[in-house]
Amino acid sequence: MKNILDRVGGYFDHCEVFYLNEKGRKIEARDEEICAAEFKEEEGYALRVIKDGRPAFAYTYDRTDPAGKLITNVEALLPVVEKDEYGVFAPACGGYPVAPLYDAAGMAVGDDEKRSMLMTMEKTIREHDSRITAVRNCEFHEVELEAALGNSNGVLVEGRKTLFVWSAMAVAGQGDDEVSWYDWRWSDDLTGVDPVRMGLDIAEKVVSMLSARQIPTGTYEGILTPRAASDLLGILSESFLAENLYKDKTQLKGKEGAQCFAKGLKIVDSGMAGPDAFAFDGEGAPSLKNTVVDDGVFQTFLYDTYFGKKLGKDSTGNSVRSGLKSPPKCGVRGMYVEKGARDILAPPSNGIVIEDLMGTHTANTVTGDFSLGCLGYIYKNGVKEPFQGVMFSGNVFDIFRNVKETGIDLTFYGPVGSPSIYVEGLKISGT
Repeated sequence: MKNILDRVGGYFDHCEVFYLNEKGRKIEARDEEICAAEFKEEEGYALRVIKDGRPAFAYTYDRTDPAGKLITNVEALLPVVEKDEYGVFAPACGGYPVAPLYDAAGMAVGDDEKRSMLMTMEKTIREHDSRITAVRNCEFHEVELEAALGNSNGVLVEGRKTLFVWSAMAVAGQGDDEVSWYDWRWSDDLTGVDPVRMGLDIAEKVVSMLSARQIPTGTYEGILTPRAASDLLGILSESFLAENLYKDKTQLKGKEGAQCFAKGLKIVDSGMAGPDAFAFDGEGAPSLKNTVVDDGVFQTFLYDTYFGKKLGKDSTGNSVRSGLKSPPKCGVRGMYVEKGARDILAPPSNGIVIEDLMGTHTANTVTGDFSLGCLGYIYKNGVKEPFQGVMFSGNVFDIFRNVKETGIDLTFYGPVGSPSIYVEGLKISGT
């Protein structure tokens, strides 16, 4: 890394070199056999430079002369790039957080044992109930990632991590009724997920959704499980980004210090939380734990170096990369609702539990308005019945203003996570 950085540095006013080596392996089981397996690896370098006020970006997978390729590609772009006075790279810092993100013991476990674990999970689902007619997408993903970054400001940092992901979908049928349920779980270490327990949870869930019907249109009180709550937090998360503040695409502009959400609600974004946890962000800034909402009061936006300079703020460690082919951008690292003090998923006497939402990509991330398909359970006098085929409509700002309690079951789905949340005013359009 340092040799490439030194060579590139002689051509430009400022530069940044990013190295990525990501190895991924996936295996799929069906009928107690491994039916598919694949391996992929991405290794290469990305370069960002500033010369005469002009920023440029290039990448290469060339392993023989990466510095030469990067220089050639960037120099070809510079004449057609406009100047940008806000082009800047992360400054050197005193240190980075430390956490056990790499599981050497898990990587050392043999292929046969991992395949056996996957086949056991598939068998557990398939044999749980005679009404389960198929198990699909029963997969194990293993990722080993190494990244390094250096720039002309003196940043020189490297790190590595592992990620183990289990997923499956079960299909159940009874008469003309057919339902399916998909779930996935992850951990930085191989022992962090019990695939048998996960298989049982999927099997029990899909069977419990049989005979689901529509429920009456109305406004309900009830619970959003971690999966559904995370989906809504994902919509809300866009409003915390400095890029959207700069582009005037957030309802939170000018509201720092204001009571924007429910009393007692705490929302945090941490670069060391969730499946994307890493010691540094996409620009080499140290990962931080940023409280964006505390006791319902909006605290701060999330900044990368670029939009931090535009808005006169320091980076909060919120630069993210999607891989080698794209430059870093302002984004959520690991945003979550802080968990509460007790389990709130005990069956209510009356109300609804929303388990899953469909169509979250259609939500308006600026206004917060949404209208989504949903499924879950309705409770009447303690009796539980599944429902589906209804619409859940509202506004994410209103949802998080009406949170009355949070559970203890904090779960991440991608870069956002939440425990179950108890909410008043859930608007359902059904029969």
